[in-house]
Amino acid sequence: MQNQVESSWNKLLNKLSGWIDTVILNLPNLIIALITFTVFLWLSRHLNNFLNRSLKKVIRKVSIRELTSNIASICIILLGLVLSLSVLNLDGILKSILAGAGITGLAVGLALQGTLSNTFSGIFLALKDEVRIGDWVETNGFGGEIVDIDLRNTKLKEADNNIVIIPNKMILDNPIKNYGLTKKIRATIHCGVGYESSLEAVERMCKEAISAKFHSDGNKGKVEFYFTEFADSSINFMVRFWVEATENLTALQVKSEAIKTIKEVLDKNNISIPFPIRTIINNS
Repeated sequence: MQNQVESSWNKLLNKLSGWIDTVILNLPNLIIALITFTVFLWLSRHLNNFLNRSLKKVIRKVSIRELTSNIASICIILLGLVLSLSVLNLDGILKSILAGAGITGLAVGLALQGTLSNTFSGIFLALKDEVRIGDWVETNGFGGEIVDIDLRNTKLKEADNNIVIIPNKMILDNPIKNYGLTKKIRATIHCGVGYESSLEAVERMCKEAISAKFHSDGNKGKVEFYFTEFADSSINFMVRFWVEATENLTALQVKSEAIKTIKEVLDKNNISIPFPIRTIINNS
């Protein structure tokens, strides 16, 4: 019994001695690996802060900016881990980690395919200037002002103040009409005056009123006026003009202001805008 205990003890001591020798022999590599990983960890933190500051002008959305900087920081840490394991000659463990990460990443990617698609779409929308917060857009059957772009959805505020939440992937995959990309918008107004009206006077007054209201000047700012038809109760005309587009001035607002301007100038000069009149004749 005593011999067995002594034998086991000697084996344990030999094992510990072998481990100590291995640690001593690999101590320089261990120190280099720790220094390498520490340096890359320091770099990842400073890179995170640097990207957060640098991307403020490019990406306005805080959540997307932080996600981008965090992904870059994690990549730096992973690179430091790979180099540290290589210094320690742990290639087998490194290969196992990479293989496991690949399988795990594939499984997670398949499970979160829709979420990841919307996330990367949100990052793309934040980096591009085609769609910005404050723009008035029409897409996927909805129209409104973009009030938020996060990692999954884009939020539109419609004219009736309702909020529409659209997945980012649908914004990229479908046509979108963005009124915020143009510096000028063209408005068209249709109206009619009575047959007794002076058409020359009507044309002159409408042009002057629209030019004064929207400061239309130059070739592109010229107000176009055309009489279009002899209708049942009126002579109809069309007014077209350009106006500077701003965040707070939509096509509907321009049209509304133009209609009020035309109505005011016609009323001031006693020119009627007739409405359809139906005369019923009783032959009995």
